[in-house]
Amino acid sequence: MIPQQWTPPCGSKCTQKYSAFTQIAWRVFCKKGCDADSDSWEDCVGDCSEICYKDPVVKDIPWTAVIDRSPGDAKYSEECFHACVAGCGYKFDVEAEKVNKVKPIRPPPPPPKPQPIPRSQRPMKSPSEDVPASSA
Repeated sequence: MIPQQWTPPCGSKCTQKYSAFTQIAWRVFCKKGCDADSDSWEDCVGDCSEICYKDPVVKDIPWTAVIDRSPGDAKYSEECFHACVAGCGYKFDVEAEKVNKVKPIRPPPPPPKPQPIPRSQRPMKSPSEDVPASSA
């Protein structure tokens, strides 16, 4: 048996795609897509969304997302998702063009909280309001 046959073809494709030292993490997530228990392409993509995005571990308790082992940062989660979906594409022989078009199905981020107006930009009271009219 030659070394190329030691790993499944899907895993070998992940190793080739993410061969750089700086891409080891994405190689791992690509292989997670290869090894997913999904029976269809759509289920595999759904599994990647669960793997790569932080969600609360206990339903309706948002702070439990900290326990989730996904990358966390939005940029890293997106890269993780694309690597995992690449693995799903290799597993189900999906065309690269279709794999590249897949977007994660995520709820929209919460709207940003309004920032308080900095003190320097607040309207100043006129000095006459602060100073009493009579002298001491």
